[in-house]
Amino acid sequence: MDRLSPLDASFLHLERGNNHLHIGSALIFEGPAPALGELCAAFEALFDRVPRYRQRVQQVPLQLGRPVWVDDVEFDIRRHLRRTRLPPPGTDDALKSLASRLMSRPLDLTRPPWETWFVEGLADGRWALINKSHHAMVDGISGADITSLLLSPEPDVESPTARPWSPTSQPSSAQLVGAALADTVRTALVMGRAVVAAVHSPARALRRTAATLYGLVHAGAKAVHFEDVLNGPIGAGRRWEWATADLADIKMVKNAVGGTVNDVVVAAVAGGFRRYLISRGEPVDGRSIRALVPVSTRAPDQRGQPGNELSALLADLPVGIADPRERLAAVTRHLHNLKSGGMAIAVEGLLDAAEVVPGTIFAVAADLAARLPQRSFSTVTSNVPGPQLPMYLLARKVTGAFPFIPLGADLRITIGVVSYNGKVNYGITADREAAPDVDVLRRGIEESSAEMVRLVG
Repeated sequence: MDRLSPLDASFLHLERGNNHLHIGSALIFEGPAPALGELCAAFEALFDRVPRYRQRVQQVPLQLGRPVWVDDVEFDIRRHLRRTRLPPPGTDDALKSLASRLMSRPLDLTRPPWETWFVEGLADGRWALINKSHHAMVDGISGADITSLLLSPEPDVESPTARPWSPTSQPSSAQLVGAALADTVRTALVMGRAVVAAVHSPARALRRTAATLYGLVHAGAKAVHFEDVLNGPIGAGRRWEWATADLADIKMVKNAVGGTVNDVVVAAVAGGFRRYLISRGEPVDGRSIRALVPVSTRAPDQRGQPGNELSALLADLPVGIADPRERLAAVTRHLHNLKSGGMAIAVEGLLDAAEVVPGTIFAVAADLAARLPQRSFSTVTSNVPGPQLPMYLLARKVTGAFPFIPLGADLRITIGVVSYNGKVNYGITADREAAPDVDVLRRGIEESSAEMVRLVG
């Protein structure tokens, strides 16, 4: 039995009502489309490397411990990998409309919480995969998403063959309780060893504690940030828009003005939100939008492992600055200060502390947190570097890749960014009812990127 971490478990507790906590992607391929059986075989050949895709969540009786992953004895890939077809002419807008409807539906948490839709009928002989995985499975930045294992930089790679699989027996209630109590004892011993290590290395422990406390103070100062337009109740429907920019252009801006590729990407998002707010008649002078920026804490040797290894920063997007060069400079300074301010270390420390919280208390606290209104940030901006060369599945080249970031916690718009093969692709998730005009934001991001490129010529 593999127990969910506090962060993984919290994503399950946040799944309620219209808050659907799955992440995902849309991958577009050059044709011809493969047979469904070929795709199923390609997926099943990788399940030994990502066993989580054949496992479901099992609760511990009386919530004496966090939930565990157990094999799904009724696993059938045809329940998770499904086929559909777009009606002619199979436009990109039709694909986005279909993807939006699919992402509006919650996953079945009594089964392995993932599904992939094989979409045929795109114009020009193309096809697509729409992928959904619950956030408790993968972190979306460096976790074990099976689609990343499916793709290869070589078009003619021979597909592996799936090995026979038999699920392990289901644990009894007594086994679940016993394992939870044993994990509690082991965690206490680990914490005890950490205290002993701190006594033997007081200088190192003091530096870590000081950084954590400084970060907590910094994070506490940002605990409340009211944003009436972007925060509030959400409905069940989603709208998923896609924007694209050239990575070479973004690097040209970065090299000319300074900072990083991520600084330019965040500045483009800030410019997009500025245009969006203005289109709604909202005042922007002197205004900023608070964004949660996920930060991976996964070590290089942990890449490909399941679960979440994340911390976070709370960044202010300067939508009140009209000049694109000044806006980029403000973003660069702000993100640099945040990275050196210890906020990510503080959040990571809080998650580590949650490991020793008894399961029942953790469940009650997580349930309470899920019910309280959230006013610390107004959006999410997640940037994931991807491969900068063509990738293939079953000898078909990926021509586009767009991320999906869930809504929830009173967020009406979130943005994911992934770079692939010379492009920077933005996936914009919006509440269909609260933000029906999200295409204004999409155009604003593209226009803001082009504006910065024109500045450096």
